Amino acid sequence: MPARTELTPDRSVRHLFGARLQRHREHAGLSLERLALIVNSSKSALSRLEHAEVMPDEELPAKLDAAFGTGEDFQELYVLMVKEIHPDQFKRLMAMEARAKRVRGLGAQIIPGLLQTEDYSRAQFQVHSPKAPPERIDELVIGRMHRQATLRRKPNADLAWVLDEACLRRLYGTPDVARAQLERLAQLTCTNSTTIQVLPFSAGPHGLLGGTLTLLTLEDGTEVAYEEAITTGTLLEDQASCDEYRRTYHQLSACALSPSDSADVIRSVMEAIPQ
Repeated sequence: MPARTELTPDRSVRHLFGARLQRHREHAGLSLERLALIVNSSKSALSRLEHAEVMPDEELPAKLDAAFGTGEDFQELYVLMVKEIHPDQFKRLMAMEARAKRVRGLGAQIIPGLLQTEDYSRAQFQVHSPKAPPERIDELVIGRMHRQATLRRKPNADLAWVLDEACLRRLYGTPDVARAQLERLAQLTCTNSTTIQVLPFSAGPHGLLGGTLTLLTLEDGTEVAYEEAITTGTLLEDQASCDEYRRTYHQLSACALSPSDSADVIRSVMEAIPQ
């Protein structure tokens, strides 16, 4: 039996989550096995949560609130846990994404995180952090999926991306993972809330080849830009920078393929992936 983790609920949201889970479970007179049956989890997963060793999956906090009658307490803690994963500047980006009415993005080498499938995201993190323990990879994937879910819940989302052709041809994971990722992109090229355009190699070089760009328009009309490299990101809130990046984005969008033609290119790349 591993030694019990010394929880520090005053310093870590994850530890606070674990401490409250243990307290509510014991107050209800439930064993880990019994609670696992109620919330459709496993004894080992709940034990690791109580020891603050892992992040819960996105559905579990609501199930715990229902089981203990705690309103949305565990769900609110989960949101804070996700934010705790990231550096302070990225936390500000996440807060702004939640307030955004419009998102414009450019993927130059990697499919942007807000468009990734869970398996593709996991494969990307494993390649970029080969020495990271599985628990850390799980945290990063959960955080990315949470960002996506936040945007999906916005009823009037207006989301658009320009993807360099390199994003489609340098894929992560197994062939099945790659095909599933490309299928998602093809489905999102033109919907009520999303537009995706492919910038073909034939368009030549451009000024944003180095990383990923996200432009956010908040509900009050404020604009912010987030420029991301391999391991760092810069949040730009001054109007001059936002104006410059907006012009660059629109130029690339004008040079990119239509959503319909983009879907055709995406599916052709998908069909060329070896079985």
